[in-house]
Amino acid sequence: MSERANPWLSRPTTPSAVAQPPVLAAPPTSGPVAPQRGVPAPDQVDRLPVRDQSATPAVWWLGVHGGAGESTLAALSPERSAAAGHSWPRSTSGNQTPVVLVARSNAAGLRAAQNALREWGAGLTPSNVLGLVVMADAPGRMPRALRDRLTVAAGGGPRTWTVPWVDAWRFEEPTNVPIPRDVQRVFDELSAVIGIGASSTVN
Repeated sequence: MSERANPWLSRPTTPSAVAQPPVLAAPPTSGPVAPQRGVPAPDQVDRLPVRDQSATPAVWWLGVHGGAGESTLAALSPERSAAAGHSWPRSTSGNQTPVVLVARSNAAGLRAAQNALREWGAGLTPSNVLGLVVMADAPGRMPRALRDRLTVAAGGGPRTWTVPWVDAWRFEEPTNVPIPRDVQRVFDELSAVIGIGASSTVN
């Protein structure tokens, strides 16, 4: 005769599913999220060229000057991103291209970033700028004068990430060393911005 279940004992439970990592919230915006009327466009000589692109990555890294670091970021996140070089990527499908600007933290780099953001803000680009990544140009804390320049430049875009100097990249290819925490934070937060989710980051 089969035993009746004792109502005072808890029934076996189905093992719970493996907990998924929480989806990060997109970082708050600190500036305009779309072009604005009245934004003064930079001089023609200070504008970036436009190049047609058939690829459709989740995000393009656009270096606003030579040596900005967009190729490094693309190499560390090859599955969902690509380097646009130093040109605004224009989709052959006609859709706006998702772009993150990349600049060094020196005076020339921050000036180039400001010009690119003004160009976008004036509605002259085929891209949707998601933010600006500023890569340190030297070890140590950024000098006050450059921090002030960064504040001015960053005010022209929706959000800004800063990446400190990574000494290991001087001796090894970036892909041969662990991704620095500050770079991973950029990838994770950008994943939240474009709706990928933390479990499928920009990598």
